[in-house]
Amino acid sequence: MKNNLPPTELKSNNHKNIDEMDDFSRFDLIINSNKEAIKSVEEAKEQIQEVINQILKHLNNNNIGRIIYCGAGTSARIGVQDGSELYPTFGWPYNRLDFIIAGGNTALLRAAEEAEDNINEALSKVKDMNINHSDVVIGLAASGNTPFTCGVLEAARSTGALTIGISNNKNGLLNKTSEFLILLNTGPEVVTGSTRLKAGTAQKICLNIISTGLMIKMGRVKNGMMNFLVPTNKKLKKRQARINKLLNLK
Repeated sequence: MKNNLPPTELKSNNHKNIDEMDDFSRFDLIINSNKEAIKSVEEAKEQIQEVINQILKHLNNNNIGRIIYCGAGTSARIGVQDGSELYPTFGWPYNRLDFIIAGGNTALLRAAEEAEDNINEALSKVKDMNINHSDVVIGLAASGNTPFTCGVLEAARSTGALTIGISNNKNGLLNKTSEFLILLNTGPEVVTGSTRLKAGTAQKICLNIISTGLMIKMGRVKNGMMNFLVPTNKKLKKRQARINKLLNLK
């Protein structure tokens, strides 16, 4: 049975049980676990860069195409965290951004773990959102087997959309349902199965690199600054003024 489980569901035998540790040992264990998350992203460097270039090419050829994040549970929340920053940071238009969340928007604040098994909802979302060949769909699933996320990517891929899978399991179904897969080989968690920890950290870092790299290639960063910043409060208005002055913009 153990061998059939995704790596993220296995119990780690590399250390003492976390609940049996003293406070500082537990602190060190979690820190070192997150260092492993960074290492897993570093090991996926070539896959990540390939994905950035594929998204850039796809969106350059489809000037109305959307970036759509998809996931369930923790993975959905991480996708929303990354995608929701694209407009204020880079001026990426809201009409070219969307999210497909298992259980809908309420699942962002209240766990709706059962929703990840709802394939019918996944297919319905793809149809209702009119996902098509112009779009890019990024699906995140730590296990690589989440039915909702796999269903979305498979349906989206059939429309001609560019589909990207981000998984922490090389043998997951996401490898088959997405056109391009990024493997973040994080392995077992310090709290067995709690992918909000190391797996989630790796996913967030991965998305940081993808979205930032993509926006840079699209010219939305200049001299290391947010030249497409959308100033929606006093702090950001002051920041924009500083950026404009440094870039000699009016």
